[in-house]
Amino acid sequence: MQEALARLAAAGYTGSFTVRDSQLVCPACGHLHAPESAVVHEIVRFEGASDPDDEAALFALECPVCEVRGTWLVAYGPSMTADEAAVAPKLRDGRRG
Repeated sequence: MQEALARLAAAGYTGSFTVRDSQLVCPACGHLHAPESAVVHEIVRFEGASDPDDEAALFALECPVCEVRGTWLVAYGPSMTADEAAVAPKLRDGRRG
């Protein structure tokens, strides 16, 4: 995970998106927007060998308002909040047509 974060930071993904009220919050402009409007450049999934609590996803995002690039790291499974569970499935990999 640290390698993926370092690689994305070197590529300009320097902010950390957060989630509030089932919306993404831009780290630069603070704009709240629907997850469907986020520009997703990459999704990196992490799976533990046998523990479901080790599952996570790292999204490389771009704010559709100010175009800042950042990441959003979310754990899957029991530690996922209701807001995170509402946002994660709505994000789509922008590399796909």
